[in-house]
Amino acid sequence: MAEANATGAGARAEAGGGFVRGLGLFDSVMVVVGIMIGSGIFIVSADMARKIGSSGGLLLAWAITGALTIAAALSYGELASMIPRAGGMYTYLTEAYTPLWGFLYGWTLFGVIQTGTIAAVAVAFARFTGVLWPSVSESHYLIAPVHLSSGYALSLSTAQLLAIVVIVLLTWTNCRGLEYGKIVQNLFTATKTLALVGLIVVGLFFGWNAEAVKENFTHMWRVSGQAPLATGLDAATIFGLFVALSIAQSGSLFAADSWHDITFAADEVRDPRRTLPRALAIGSVLVIALYLLANVAYLAVLPLHALQNAPDDRVATAMLRVVFPSFGPTLMAILIMVSTFGCINGLVLAGGRVYYAMSRDRLFFPSAGRLNRAHVPGWALAVQGLWSACLVLPRTYDPATHSYGNLYSDLLNYIISSALIFYVLTIAGVFRLRRKRPEAERLFRVPGYPVVPVLYMLGATIVLVLLFVYQAASTWPGLVITLIGLPVYLLLRRRMAAARP
Repeated sequence: MAEANATGAGARAEAGGGFVRGLGLFDSVMVVVGIMIGSGIFIVSADMARKIGSSGGLLLAWAITGALTIAAALSYGELASMIPRAGGMYTYLTEAYTPLWGFLYGWTLFGVIQTGTIAAVAVAFARFTGVLWPSVSESHYLIAPVHLSSGYALSLSTAQLLAIVVIVLLTWTNCRGLEYGKIVQNLFTATKTLALVGLIVVGLFFGWNAEAVKENFTHMWRVSGQAPLATGLDAATIFGLFVALSIAQSGSLFAADSWHDITFAADEVRDPRRTLPRALAIGSVLVIALYLLANVAYLAVLPLHALQNAPDDRVATAMLRVVFPSFGPTLMAILIMVSTFGCINGLVLAGGRVYYAMSRDRLFFPSAGRLNRAHVPGWALAVQGLWSACLVLPRTYDPATHSYGNLYSDLLNYIISSALIFYVLTIAGVFRLRRKRPEAERLFRVPGYPVVPVLYMLGATIVLVLLFVYQAASTWPGLVITLIGLPVYLLLRRRMAAARP
């Protein structure tokens, strides 16, 4: 295994010469911020508020998310400074442990995490486009649902078609070179960051609702409107609040996820040993601060029960509807369209670099390990775009209500547990690599070591355990999806062994 590690590392280092180092600190921060801010911050607080049942608990849950995210970003900063190569988590897990762990992450990333998120955010873009143009709708079918079983179907609606068009467009622009992807990323990230700041300002200064503020901030810990966590368990008790805060992380951590995707493109970052840790720290701190302020703004305008019961969980839309009744929903739709478009671009840009690194280790399609004339992994980007587009098409079907959902939504719910496992393993790699490679150059070391990485590992592990206990139905399947990669890996290793002279 160690020999395979060295071979893969050398191949990637040699191939790295073909990349263009076109991302400076500002560009890298824009990737971090742009991928983190998608549509989640405008939606997930409603479900979190129902799980927790109090305004104080909601803010505390986001504060916990912030602490975990920043601790993880600082820990990744050390790994990025030590191993500044394309692949990010795939490379760190391979170096810290064995190629098996890197492959299982890459398998899950390609199968669900990156591609499923691209599909989800693309459909979110299409849904909010439908606010401006009602003909774009998930119920306006070009091809009516074709049922594959009692619970699943395939369809092509105008919303699905638009989502696929966006995926194809952004895959094409990123295949044309890093400069194209960078321009789109910087433009849309700067725009949506300013728009999110504007949303916060509107909520705090123009939508200030004295009645909502009194209810939400005078009785911050009074539990109301909470959905039961389990039989006989709710957030009115200390243990119930602890459980609620933990399982609510599935929403907030997802909304703040993918902060590390800039490390996937390390070979294209200028002075990566210094730039990557700074970008991770600046970007994650900025987004977490905005997320906390956004939730304060929601609570300054909406009473808790209104936040919990926002139509379709669109909390930000409900807030703007109160402040600007005539055009608030339209304004919010435009903001989310800008936000999701920039998010998709960042996800597309970053993801292809992981499959490139896997291919260089002979753990992905061989063509994915080559750069095109524009010095980007065009084939890897294309196969990522193809699978993401495919994930837009399957629908879930509920016979009781005759309603359709999206398969990727279930897959993303399932995979949160696996993603947390990989995060914990990667951060544990900080300790392992300090022992395994103490001589390696580290221009950045985790501040507060070992406390900061240990706090993340402890917090994430607690969240994991409680998700497995209290949300088993949507947690265990993620582990199964990851473990399916094990026989695939063994098959690839056997082929590699057979191909050696």
